[in-house]
Amino acid sequence: MDDELGVAVVIEDDADVRNLLEGVLSQAGFEVHTANDGRAGVEVVRSKQASVVTLDIGLPDIDGFEVLRRIRHFSNAYVVMLTGRTEEPDLLSALNAGADDYIAKPFRPRELRARVSAMMRRPRQEIGAHKSAPTMWAPPVAVPVMHQQNPGVLQHNGLVLNTRTRTVEVDGGQLALTRSEFDLLHVLLKGGGAVCTRPDLVRAVRGEYYDEDAYISESDERAVEVHVGNLRRKLKEDQVAPRWLQTVRGVGYRLAPARQPGVS
Repeated sequence: MDDELGVAVVIEDDADVRNLLEGVLSQAGFEVHTANDGRAGVEVVRSKQASVVTLDIGLPDIDGFEVLRRIRHFSNAYVVMLTGRTEEPDLLSALNAGADDYIAKPFRPRELRARVSAMMRRPRQEIGAHKSAPTMWAPPVAVPVMHQQNPGVLQHNGLVLNTRTRTVEVDGGQLALTRSEFDLLHVLLKGGGAVCTRPDLVRAVRGEYYDEDAYISESDERAVEVHVGNLRRKLKEDQVAPRWLQTVRGVGYRLAPARQPGVS
């Protein structure tokens, strides 16, 4: 990583884990601050203007989900949730509350550092962008079309995705997506109707750390399913006749066929 990555905040009540996280992030190039409970952690994130936060779910005062909700009121920092619990409700809660990633303890320091590095290479929306609410996208063929004057723009069935500004519109209205949702949508659009497997989409979310030979866990694939579910909800997809995202049972997802102009 770079030498000047900004501030990382570690919110963790276990002293050994806290010291390990502090060491990993310091070596990566961050200025690191720590807190051993949730309320103190929120204030450290606020006062130090953190770029990255590692957040334990099981804190002694308020749980990590509540800490994350409070942080999201004022900060768009990258947040990685850490927990010894790996049940599906925890994964769902973490991602739905606005976490960027979720790592089960015990974790490998190299994996944490690689995931943080991958996140930092991706631009984010400004905090508050989620307050705009509409929908997205459109093309005349069976695959998304690249805008002729702007090669960074993809269009399909009334949805327009701009890779340069990292914005999405549906039928002219802005759609606020998380980093992971945007990246998944981008990959599916680029696929042009080809099936994207769950491992393909895990790599899209995780970045270069997950190469072709990397092991991808069930929790990684489940996280992708959560992101796709959130994306469909924001797009207000029709479950019977989806306009954009089709499920290929047992495999993954693909882009829905293009619709004729004038067909909603």
